[in-house]
Amino acid sequence: MSPRAATPVAWDKAELRPQVLVSGPEELLAERAIGRLTRLAKQTDPATEVTSLNAAGQDELPLAEAASGDLFTEHTMVVVRGVEKATDEFLADALAYVDNPNPDAVVVFRHAGGNRGKKLLDTLRAKGALEVGAVGPKWDSDKDQFVVAEFRSHERLIDQAATRALVEATGGDLAELAAACAQLAADTTGRITKAMVDQYYGGKIETTAFKVAEAAVVGDVGRALALARHALSAGLDPVPIVAALASTLRTMAKVGGAKAARRVPAKDFGIQQWQEDKAWKQLRGWDGPRLGRAILAVELADAEVKGLEGAGTKTARGYAVERAIVAVAQAAQG
Repeated sequence: MSPRAATPVAWDKAELRPQVLVSGPEELLAERAIGRLTRLAKQTDPATEVTSLNAAGQDELPLAEAASGDLFTEHTMVVVRGVEKATDEFLADALAYVDNPNPDAVVVFRHAGGNRGKKLLDTLRAKGALEVGAVGPKWDSDKDQFVVAEFRSHERLIDQAATRALVEATGGDLAELAAACAQLAADTTGRITKAMVDQYYGGKIETTAFKVAEAAVVGDVGRALALARHALSAGLDPVPIVAALASTLRTMAKVGGAKAARRVPAKDFGIQQWQEDKAWKQLRGWDGPRLGRAILAVELADAEVKGLEGAGTKTARGYAVERAIVAVAQAAQG
């Protein structure tokens, strides 16, 4: 009888091994695990060469060749994504590699779920590969713990009532929860209270400030305005909507700065990998001048909603939000 596979470890417990399997559907946790492993590899040897492969791609570098590095590199790391959609050629190549791995290389296999590639996964487990679980929290209590841990990573504390309100306001989506925690940590001081969450995310309403921003930066002005009006009518303060627009545009600007040069790692921007990936997608169709105009429009709206003279009424603040949304969406459209 084959030995029972070890229980997968959490993303923040991932360690360097010659072969690591990151399994599960939660992309946020998977990318955090890969980011942690990359940092550990660089800490061990700053010259570590990191190569990315797509198991579902065409004409990819053979795995053994990618893991061998070059004459000037002692340690290598290969991140293989899309194993759940792998080609037959890749699976055969990977199985051959697993039987004869490079001891000086770290190979990370990312599998999001499903039966495709099962033989490779079983072989990795049988050979003692470290498995990292990328499965999101199932129960409300698990989501609450995730929120508390997120604020702890920002060196902040959050009240229990505020934790529940934030989970309910975002619907429990892990990426939205992480973004909301980061936004609140950046825009507030002291212990996070339910009043702060209600101000930024309107309690249990379905619309969030980041959904407004996401619609605006892709040029969907109708949806962005509809979401904003719904949020404002449900009691959401204008400030977090403008803050979400500003945060989204700032991240796009940081990532866009590397567009003409080589891609700079997310950690160099002070953001996480999933935020960088999202910003790259949002940047499609944008250029520097239009991004600059959008940022200036949002800066003006920020001053207006925070009490610029003559703009203090609820109606005026709402109009300021709408003008900023239109300006951003028009810039996205070109």
